[in-house]
Amino acid sequence: VPLKPGRSLMDWIRLTKSGKDLTGLQGRLIEVTEDELAKHNTKENCWICIRGLVYNVTPYMEYHPGGEDELMRAAGTDGTDLFDQVHRWVNYESMLKECLVGRMAFKPVAAPKGKCLIFILLSIVFNNSVQYLVNTGNFIQVQILMLQLKEYMSLPSRYSYDWFQTDDLITIVIYTKKKDMNAELVIADCQDKRLRAEIILDDHSYLVEVVLEHAVQDDFAVHIAEKVGKVEIILTKEDNIQWKVLGRPLESHNTFIERTDRGLFYRKCQLVSKTEVTHDTKLFCFMLPKGTHLQVPTGQHVYLKQIIAGTEVVKPYTPLLPFLPLDFKEPSCQEGAHIYFMIKIYSCGLFTQALDHLQIGDYISVSSPEGSFKKSQAQTVEDLFLLAAGTGFTPMVKLLNFALAEVSCLRTVKLIFFNKKEEDILWRNQLEQLALKDERFEVQFILSEPTKDWLGKRGKISSSLLSECVKRSRKDSKVLICICGPTPFTEQGVQYLKDLGYSQEEMHAFTA
Repeated sequence: VPLKPGRSLMDWIRLTKSGKDLTGLQGRLIEVTEDELAKHNTKENCWICIRGLVYNVTPYMEYHPGGEDELMRAAGTDGTDLFDQVHRWVNYESMLKECLVGRMAFKPVAAPKGKCLIFILLSIVFNNSVQYLVNTGNFIQVQILMLQLKEYMSLPSRYSYDWFQTDDLITIVIYTKKKDMNAELVIADCQDKRLRAEIILDDHSYLVEVVLEHAVQDDFAVHIAEKVGKVEIILTKEDNIQWKVLGRPLESHNTFIERTDRGLFYRKCQLVSKTEVTHDTKLFCFMLPKGTHLQVPTGQHVYLKQIIAGTEVVKPYTPLLPFLPLDFKEPSCQEGAHIYFMIKIYSCGLFTQALDHLQIGDYISVSSPEGSFKKSQAQTVEDLFLLAAGTGFTPMVKLLNFALAEVSCLRTVKLIFFNKKEEDILWRNQLEQLALKDERFEVQFILSEPTKDWLGKRGKISSSLLSECVKRSRKDSKVLICICGPTPFTEQGVQYLKDLGYSQEEMHAFTA
């Protein structure tokens, strides 16, 4: 929503640094009961609980980009689920740290009859630990303990790991028994003796995370036995000595949980180039650390994190290829050691202005991938329609490349590309070349603010426009329609497509 003057993100950061009491408790942290939380449910007195921590968001009301009404949906309640649905990637702990009231009162739960002795013992240790941490005010550690217990009880026996060594190498073997395991499902980072290997298994992930016993070289290899789901991470020892143990396990080591519960992991990536695409959009190329294996899957995004005026600010972006391939004889290429982003620089955008001021050699934090799109959604389609507005084009690049290279039953791919003006069109020449090169591909540019010389289509997304542009190649062909752009564009597009008779299964909206 439009914010009042003086209510920008930068203004909020200034307010949090001013020393003003934003909680109304004069710096005290309290334990909040459900009854107490429920009392604070008005715009003038609004408390919200997120992951066990309670915040007084009253002073933040006028600064919230989604508007006051969105915050009020969680007023006086636990807003964790709502927060996760809308923007779980936002670093609320940093943004709202001066608004922290305290933690929710912990309710001890009696162990059900028939539970094994080890669970009872774990519960005793867990409860004692929580009580100690509450008394000392360490609320973040309480959350970690609660998550650990949940992880321990949910770990399937089929996910495990082992390790062995030679004089020169350490090999960690992770057994998943997932038959279609591939390189995109393995995210591995090894820096400063800390090894983190995450295996993506549908909506869950399995994690091996240890501080290694001894130093290893920066580079490592990842080998995957796709048919049996075995993953090998091969490290080179810094010194030829025998290791007695692999290392010291960290908090989430050897756990299998939902990806949304895992949290985001970041690594520092170095800016190596920045090139102009249009008058206000640039292509950024970042180099991954040597000790990182990361291939962002088609249709998924990552988060970029910058420290601005002492506050962590995070935004989602979709990596893309450095150019649009014109030859699809080989499977789609991967980023390899680099990751590319096409980003529009807004004149009043705090985050994009900071991005644009990065110098070659500077670093930025890049998260592991997220997103609900799966390649299987496109593997059997005959007609693929891509509706993009502005930089909503970015997730379409890899998807377009994947479809033309690897979907054998594909008949047509049509990109319907919405922009304001002709000079706003991203990679226009490349798209037109691809349309000439591959008869399956068609691109249609639609402008909302064209000059009188524009001969193409005009207007904004509408039901009549989509009924004209989105048509099956034959009556019963299998179709997938992907849409990405500003939130109003995406929401309107989905509704128009539903009105035209397309089912939810035939659509995918890219959101973060």
